[in-house]
Amino acid sequence: TSVRGSARFTDAHTLAVTLQDGTVQTVGFDQCLIATGAHPAIPPIEGLKDTPYWTSTEALAAAAIPPRLAVIGSSVVAVELAQAYARLGSQVTILARSTLLFREDPAIGITLSAAFADEGINVLAHTQASKISHADGVFTLHTHRGDIQAERLLVATGRAPNTRDLNLQVAGVKTDARGAIVVNDHLRSNVAHIYAAGDCTDQPQFVYVAAAGGTRAAINMLGGDAALDLSAMPAVVFTEPQVATLGLSEAAAHLRNIETDSRTLALDNVPRALANFDTRGFIKLVAEVGSGRLIGVQAVAAEAGELIQAAALAIHNRMTVQELADQLFPYLTMVEGLKLAAQTFTKDVAQLSCCAG
Repeated sequence: TSVRGSARFTDAHTLAVTLQDGTVQTVGFDQCLIATGAHPAIPPIEGLKDTPYWTSTEALAAAAIPPRLAVIGSSVVAVELAQAYARLGSQVTILARSTLLFREDPAIGITLSAAFADEGINVLAHTQASKISHADGVFTLHTHRGDIQAERLLVATGRAPNTRDLNLQVAGVKTDARGAIVVNDHLRSNVAHIYAAGDCTDQPQFVYVAAAGGTRAAINMLGGDAALDLSAMPAVVFTEPQVATLGLSEAAAHLRNIETDSRTLALDNVPRALANFDTRGFIKLVAEVGSGRLIGVQAVAAEAGELIQAAALAIHNRMTVQELADQLFPYLTMVEGLKLAAQTFTKDVAQLSCCAG
């Protein structure tokens, strides 16, 4: 049975649904799956709410390319759309509160910023707008660096879970500081018969994570036993060059008291990158000291998203960097860079001949 309306919990086994005609229908349940998604999070900048700013929704549906585009934000949506609009002809300025992709290894933001600068994208790191106004079709952003003007403004500062109106507290469902529903690896909340999946949870906000979570939640609600393992979850940012990450960065490993050994391979050591005349970027491997087990990969490269899954399989199967280095990789592929990066733990790859094992 499909019921269209806005639902609120009235207790741990009952929903009150306000239908489209304004009437309220009560729905009782034995088990519940919450999959309400998320919405763009808008920062509390003075004057912003009174302007016709864009979120990703409007940016992806725009009928015209603005001469100038200002972007507030520095994460995935911000950098992908910023580069897209720059290549479509806009003069783009990014205001980053910290640096580009600041939650990742610092080398990623540095490399991507350099690539953006080469394309004429103006990245203002450590810059925030204190006030925003809009008049005569032009936005004015006031910053400590001076005023920035643009015909369009994209606000891409993350997404917030759609949980505020669910009245979760009466059902006893716990959320984190962002309002995201806290779930375990079986997608179960702290209330045993209430599950959640997707962007309304505290799990990573990727469509493939949401899909996998929903599938496993359904299995578990029907008496099964399906866990979602995020220890080898690859993530890709579709800029050019692409950014692909997996597992733990050095900083994240150190927060878990894991001692690390790492190597970074510049792409001018990867034959395919040389053949493509595009050596922008790097491949970095993070290993656990002692065991030598691969625990993290960060890559900035053309088609980085195509090589990261091989690394995901290596981490999933608890391979060491030496075991990865001993694998056969086809010559003149970007994924061969993983083998070369693994070899740098014990060899100087610049001294090796082509395909040296």
